[in-house]
Amino acid sequence: MSKFKYTVKFEDSGCSIKDILRRNFSFSSRMMTRFKQNGCIRLNGNVVRINTLPNPNDEISISLPDEKSGFTPEDVPIIPVFEDDDILIIDKPAGYTVHPTKGRPSHTIANGLAKYIADAGQQYKIRFVNRLDMDTSGLLIISKNAYCQENIVKQMGENKVVKKYLAIVKGVLKENCGTVDAPIGHDPELARRSVTPDGYPSVTRFKTLERYKKGFSLLELLLETGRTHQIRVHMSHIGHPVVGDRLYGGENVLLIERQALHAFYVSFYHPITGKPVEASSEIPSDIRELIKRITQ
Repeated sequence: MSKFKYTVKFEDSGCSIKDILRRNFSFSSRMMTRFKQNGCIRLNGNVVRINTLPNPNDEISISLPDEKSGFTPEDVPIIPVFEDDDILIIDKPAGYTVHPTKGRPSHTIANGLAKYIADAGQQYKIRFVNRLDMDTSGLLIISKNAYCQENIVKQMGENKVVKKYLAIVKGVLKENCGTVDAPIGHDPELARRSVTPDGYPSVTRFKTLERYKKGFSLLELLLETGRTHQIRVHMSHIGHPVVGDRLYGGENVLLIERQALHAFYVSFYHPITGKPVEASSEIPSDIRELIKRITQ
C-alpha cells in the first residue's frame, strides 16, 4: 500500500526525488536507505532511482515494504482504544510483560498482538513505541511501520508526546503540584534503578488530585522524560512510593497485588496526517477498589 504520495510542483524543477522527499517529508537517513534498497520509490507507478529528476505534475509514491513479526500467537487480552492503518493504541492490563524476555518467553502482549493481527487479516511488524512495566496498566502505542515509529519517538524527544499517569502513593503530599528533577541510573548493588548523580536526566511533574485521611494520596503524573521505572523511582525518592511497589518501598502496604500505577492518557501528532491523536483509559477495577479501601 502506498503510504506517501507527492505531486511534483513547478518549483521542484531540477530537483531529484531524493531532494524532494527530504524537503517535504521527515524521513530519516536510515529510512531513505531502506527505500532505496527495497525499490520502494515509484514515479508515476514505476520503480525509479532516488536520484531521478521528475517533471512537474509527476506523482512520486512510496510503498513501504511488507514486514512481519515472529511472535507466536497466543490468547492474551488485547483491548484496542485507537486504530487506523498506521497506529494501534491498546489498553494493557496489569500482569503482562510487553514482549518476551528470558524470564517470560511467552504469554506477553506481543504474543497477544500476533493473534490479534492474524485474526484481523492484517500483516505488519509489531513496533512498540512506548513501554510499560509488567504490573503497570494503561495505554501502549504500537506502530505498524518503521516511519511512524521513528516519527513518534522523535516527537517524544521534542516533548510533543504527552503521557499522563495516575498513581496512589504512600503519605499525604502537602504540595498541590510539583516537579521531581533527579537523574536516574542503574544501581548494580540493589539490581534496580535509583537516583544517582551520574544518571540520565529525568523529570516527572505531579499534581495532587486527592488526599486520604488514612495516609495516602492520588496523583496525576506527567513524564517529561521516559526512563525505566521513572515514576516509581522518583516517588520513592521524595518519600512517597507507589502503593504496592515492592521494589521501591511500597512492599508493606498490602492493599493491592501490584503497583497502583496506570497510564491513563496519551497524545501526539499523527505521523501521516499531522492531526492530533488522543487516547484515554479508565481507572482499572483493582485501583478503584484500592481507592474505596483507603477512603472508607
